[in-house]
Amino acid sequence: MLLVAPYQWDFGLVLSYTNLWLKGLGITLAYSLGTVVGGMIIGVICGLLLLYRRKWVTLPIHFYVELFRCTPLLVQIVWFYYALPIVLQFELPAWLAAGLGLTLYMGAFATEIFRAGIISIDKGQWQASRALGMTNAEMMRHIILPQAIKRMVPPFVNQSIIQLKNTSLLYVVAVPDLMYTGAIVVSDTFRPLEVYTSVALAYFAILYPLTLYATRLEARVDQ
Repeated sequence: MLLVAPYQWDFGLVLSYTNLWLKGLGITLAYSLGTVVGGMIIGVICGLLLLYRRKWVTLPIHFYVELFRCTPLLVQIVWFYYALPIVLQFELPAWLAAGLGLTLYMGAFATEIFRAGIISIDKGQWQASRALGMTNAEMMRHIILPQAIKRMVPPFVNQSIIQLKNTSLLYVVAVPDLMYTGAIVVSDTFRPLEVYTSVALAYFAILYPLTLYATRLEARVDQ
């Protein structure tokens, strides 16, 4: 019977790349924040346009939303990096191609969250607002949006958490995020167990408090 010696863990070697890890973490967080904000802006604009119920306005938006919701994000990032430059006839840098894919992906889900939040408000609220003589802008500002935003916040937070995890796909186009940094450290140290365990723990340390916050928000909305 062949006996295998127990694996000797060595996190000290991995932690010696502190500066590289911090840079990768900073890029991951920057992409997360930037694409979430950009996606929410797209979601608000597209969600409001969907309320017009004019097919020439809503059909392109529905096509955009379903296209990005029904195709894998990895495929989108790779397409933006390799195929879009051919279509546009000029090369896109990796950071821009990846950011564009992540932002449009977030925007598609944010559009649905915003639309669902708006239409979830009881029809009586809409009718009462019109009976008071409010304009559409006044109705949205004073009656509909304050109630809808409260319902939108938990799904927005949950989608933002997913978006942060999605940034791990940046490594496929060589954006130096946490995952790409991990690959570099593995090539230097030949310590994949310690490296990818460290990457997983870093994501967990960031995301676990956010998931707890999202759970508390959902409980508050349900009250």
